[in-house]
Amino acid sequence: MTTIEERRKALNDRLVELDTRLHEIEEELDSHQSKDWEDLATEREEDEVLERMGTSGQAEIRMIRAALERMDAGEYGFCVKCGDEISPERLDIVPYTPFCRTCAGAKAQS
Repeated sequence: MTTIEERRKALNDRLVELDTRLHEIEEELDSHQSKDWEDLATEREEDEVLERMGTSGQAEIRMIRAALERMDAGEYGFCVKCGDEISPERLDIVPYTPFCRTCAGAKAQS
């Protein structure tokens, strides 16, 4: 069974990983300055993919930080909607989730 400190370490490790990836994406986006129209078109397509990856990474960072705040407040592992305990299996898969399986399912349907 995973302890809260093990989860905290995993979340902090993921933050470092995401931060590194976002800096790499930013550097890649800044490096594109081709003068050739075909190359420029390809770079723009690649930029769109990189921007989506960056947006996704930023969203994950926000969720991880919120989970760390819940840990600090002693509220981690409990659903923010209904207050029930979030199953350890769910936290193993999505350690930053604020919702139990039931509430996450209801949220996805609405």
